Amino acid sequence: MPEIHVHLVSDSTGETLQSMSRAALVQFEKVDPKEHVWSMTRTVRQLDDILDSINKNPGLVLFTLVNKDLRRTLEKGCKKLKVPCVSVLDPVLMAYSGYLGQESRNLPGRQHTLNQEYFDRIEALNYTMAHDDGQMPDGLNDADIVLVGVSRTSKTPTSFYLAHRGLKTANVPIVPAIPLPEQVFTLNKPLVVGLTTSPDRLSQIRKNRLLSLKETHETDYVDKDRIKEEVIEARKLCTKKGWPIIDVSRRSVEETAAQIITLFNTHRKDHF
Repeated sequence: MPEIHVHLVSDSTGETLQSMSRAALVQFEKVDPKEHVWSMTRTVRQLDDILDSINKNPGLVLFTLVNKDLRRTLEKGCKKLKVPCVSVLDPVLMAYSGYLGQESRNLPGRQHTLNQEYFDRIEALNYTMAHDDGQMPDGLNDADIVLVGVSRTSKTPTSFYLAHRGLKTANVPIVPAIPLPEQVFTLNKPLVVGLTTSPDRLSQIRKNRLLSLKETHETDYVDKDRIKEEVIEARKLCTKKGWPIIDVSRRSVEETAAQIITLFNTHRKDHF
């Protein structure tokens, strides 16, 4: 695969640039991108070092710099090096400026201001850590979302992704022969969602999990027939309780979370 260099220059954390760059790159096949992330870029001296690196590894330059002097320095340097240089936020800022009838304030890192939304996200992350894998069932009714499902159906990574979006998320495993905590059946506030996957995929994931733990003995945990029974019983439980079910077999954590957020918004509208 052809190797390309992508320089991401930001006056903040660089998360926005990385997300946008990766979202675009997945549309191209057989490309091996080498990311160079330059975060918290706020002085000309920093730009001198960045331009020196771009000269050594020429490639596409994407930036989010709101300071006009820094922008000019970067654009002028890239023009001299004959590499493309793109401000990814300009079209969005221009659209908002025209729609709102006002100029942007050009404040670097403004999206990371310590506002209420930021503290809500921290609170959600703390809650989710404390209520991972069935812990502290007495606090489940304080959740926004409760995920249930058999082992290895991406409950934990999905929970933390949702927490990063500011949603307090607990997850509870469905384990054969062990009843769910009674608190799960008396919830009146959170949205409860069941996560499932295909037995074949689940068997392979569990085998890989055991191998990573250097466990080589075959157990019911990876037996396909037992897993099929687990998945069927979990589905029956969710259907009986009226909990929506999401099959994560062919979904990334981000896609699963997006569907859960859609369900949550409807749930919130209908119940509050």
